[in-house]
Formats: sequence, structure tokens, C-alpha cells
Amino acid sequence: MTYGPDRRVVAVVVTFNRLPLLQRLVARLGETEGVHEVLVVDNASTDGTGDWLAGTPTTGEIPVLARTLDRNRGGAGGFHDGLAWAIDRDAGLVWLMDDDGLPERACLTHLLEHDYDFWGPLVVDESDPDQLVFPMRLPGSATVVRDLAGARKRATAGVLADIVIPFNGVLVTSELVDRIGLPREEFFIWGDDVEYLWRAREAGARVATVTDALVLHPSVGELGTPMMWGRTTYNHSPSDLKHYCMARNNLVNLRDYRGPLHAMAFVIKTLWFYTVTRPSLVRLRLSARAMLDGLAGEYDGHERFLT
Repeated sequence: MTYGPDRRVVAVVVTFNRLPLLQRLVARLGETEGVHEVLVVDNASTDGTGDWLAGTPTTGEIPVLARTLDRNRGGAGGFHDGLAWAIDRDAGLVWLMDDDGLPERACLTHLLEHDYDFWGPLVVDESDPDQLVFPMRLPGSATVVRDLAGARKRATAGVLADIVIPFNGVLVTSELVDRIGLPREEFFIWGDDVEYLWRAREAGARVATVTDALVLHPSVGELGTPMMWGRTTYNHSPSDLKHYCMARNNLVNLRDYRGPLHAMAFVIKTLWFYTVTRPSLVRLRLSARAMLDGLAGEYDGHERFLT
């Protein structure tokens, strides 16, 4: 392994109201060679998660520590606090994941065979492990990889360079966190992981996906609704909360990392989608509110959807 036993690996799990999945994941982490400690950040769950965590879950010899936040701060707030907590506990490597993922038993072993700054596994459908849950567009190419065989075929020495699906079993070094800081907690959900990846790339981080390392994940269905006669897709969600955060955070990310032309293209796609593809005056108004909030640096608008 590139990283020996002296390199302290701390797993950080962010959870909200998915106790059975959390229990499954914590049990798996307790069986995973190389994990020194598990930190669980609970986003003020109401399904008994807090009580279960207070009972000190058993994972063999691997300690499990938990924090329950005073309110639901989303994945962004959870990973912000969890990553800071891991660094405070002298983590050399932090293994970040949501509660609905399940690393294969050899996942961490395969990851630790490589030396990067920000790297992770392939995320496969737990009901059909030959398929990727999140399709991957290869850097500098129009090629989109959607299955396990395709990803491995295009890998070099078992690695897809310069691409990773963030916060789904990714490893990040403490040195990189020192350089780029913590995820943007104000994003709440959607786009905080992409922003952190793009920030890492701008800082010169070495990014990769290890194709022998796998995380199982529930299917999320077909990502992206076709538009413009099938020439492109749009991230439409029936959830007003998800759409608001997506529209706000995606516009901010594109403005900050890709420039005004890409940001304007996203505005035009949104207008087209809710005018032509799925006409909705309500969604147009919501999109406009979200985008204006993002441009103004206002990040509390999502809270009205939480009550």
C-alpha cells in the first residue's frame, strides 16, 4: 500500500432519517480493514437515529463517535462539520460518505493502493452492480461512461484520471484540506460536492477514480431529463427544495469556476426547460428566485421548504 498503518484513516458519515441504511453502513465500516475511527454526523434526524447513536453502536474494535446537529443543515453542513471534526482528531486521510452508500469490503484496500489527493471508487447500483449510479463524463471528452465494464475499459492501470464522484466514498488528504478549506456549508444540498472538487482541482489536487474500488448505492433513476430534442438534459426534480438548491448553487458554481458564459447558458437552459420542455410558471418563478439569491449571496432561502 502507498499509505501504511501509520496513516490514520477516519471515516465520516453524514446521515438524516435513514436509520436502517446507517446501521448497515456502520456495521460494514466496522469490518473494513484500515479504518481507524468512524465519525457520524446526524442532521437532527427524527427517526430514532439519535437514540441509536447515543447507545454507542458496536463495530468490533473500531470506535464510533457521533454528533447530532441542532438542526438539519443538509449534506453540505454535515460534511463541513464532519471533515473539520476528523482533521481535529488527527486524521491523515478522511473517507467521506453519505449514509446510503455501502463500500465493498475491499474498497478501502483498493483505494489505499494509490497515491492521490482526492480520489474515490466507482459508485454502482446495488440492484444491478454492472451499472454506474452516476454516469461519468470523461475529462476532455464527450464520452459518458454508464457501466462498470466501460469504466474499467477506459481506465489506465485501474485508474480514471482527473475525475471522481465526490462525497460517495472519496478519500481526501489532510494536506489538501489545509490548502483549500472545508465544503461550503451554506449550500445545504446540491452542488457542495462539485464545488469542493472544482476547488481542489484549481488548487492543483491530484484527482482520480480507482475502478477496482466499489461502493454500492441505491438507484437514483435516470439522471437528467432530455430537452432540446434530446440534445441535452436538465436536472429536473419534483422537489421544490432540491430544485431551489440546484438552481441557486449550480449558477454560483458555474459563475465562480466556469465563467459568465457558462452561467448564462445554464439560465437559458432553465428558461427553455420550464417554457418549452415542461412549461411551468411556478418553476420559472422559483428558478428566478433561487438564482437571484445565489448571485446576491443569500443562502437561507431554502429554509422555507424545511417546515
